[in-house]
Amino acid sequence: MKPLKLILFFALSLAMSAEAQNSEGELAKIKEQELEEVRDRISELKRSMDDRAQARDQVTAELQDAEVAISEKRIRLKELERERAYSTKRRAELDEQLATREAQLDEESRELADQVRAAYMSGSQERIKLLLNQRDPATLGRLMAYYGYFNDYRADNIEAVTSAIHELVTLRSQVAAEEARIADLAKARYAELTELNFAQEKRQQLLATLQGKIADEGREVERLAAQEKDLSRLIAELTSILSDYPISAEEPFSEYKGRLTWPVVGTLVHDFGQPRAGGQLKWNAVVLAAPRGREVRAVYHGRVVFADWLAGLGLLVIVSHGESYMTLYGYNETILKNNGDWVAPGDVIATVGDSGGQTQSSLYFELRRGAQPVNPRQWVTRRPGQ
Repeated sequence: MKPLKLILFFALSLAMSAEAQNSEGELAKIKEQELEEVRDRISELKRSMDDRAQARDQVTAELQDAEVAISEKRIRLKELERERAYSTKRRAELDEQLATREAQLDEESRELADQVRAAYMSGSQERIKLLLNQRDPATLGRLMAYYGYFNDYRADNIEAVTSAIHELVTLRSQVAAEEARIADLAKARYAELTELNFAQEKRQQLLATLQGKIADEGREVERLAAQEKDLSRLIAELTSILSDYPISAEEPFSEYKGRLTWPVVGTLVHDFGQPRAGGQLKWNAVVLAAPRGREVRAVYHGRVVFADWLAGLGLLVIVSHGESYMTLYGYNETILKNNGDWVAPGDVIATVGDSGGQTQSSLYFELRRGAQPVNPRQWVTRRPGQ
């Protein structure tokens, strides 16, 4: 290739590379803007729903505040536990380094003491005597070189001991800092636990008030129907929002019917289509009893379109999978994803709880296509870990 053509070729390659980078940057900005728009529209939808719910029932609104506070406290406690575990591990590592360095310092100090003692025993006139008594220049040269090496080694040893002392001072300072950090974390954890207990007591009081109100008014069916109407309205609004932001995956959600994995290991307590509220309503989902705090996982690729509290379902995560399919995960203790986040099969999105005024920890799992609930047992057949 001629020099001019070679220069033109490289210039064109650089221009194409810069254009590709600019295109990728613009695409990233568009995606980020799209994510913010999704989050803003969902947040506005949630605020309007909260206003309607509060106007209808103040006790339920207060229950929402209490359960959201409990969730935030539990998340903070887990963060504190992780930080304390890290600090404890770090302090153990520093203690081990400190012990090793102290042993090395003891050994280096003993060697230096032996050298000093040997130099003292040999006397300060040793070199002069060798110089005056030695007749063989070669032997004299070797002896003088030996003394030079010996003194250099002794100087290096003194420098090593000094450096080790400085390292010990630094390590002891780091150990003290980690101990102070662990103490601060313990105080913070105690404060969070105190506030958590207060929030739980308030929740119990609100539940008692709510259950008494339902019993007095005999309006459980009406309440459940209103909650179902709220959920249907939420799904319709989310479907409208998502129409502007289509979701696609390498394989359509519909191709995985009968091959999905359950979001949690649990015991079935309510089945799809089973009567509820005296037979006047039916369950649109399955409810799986599971220990509090157990991880809840997404069943397929999708985008989180709702991650907040909803009357009747408590802390709820809704994932849209495209083709108008959505999966709903309710009654959670904590939510670990935000509106607009993308998830893959098996991603942890929440933890099992009893929010929404439930009496036992469990997971509410629902599958919808548009506004129509679908039996999840026809789609989800695999136990986690299979």
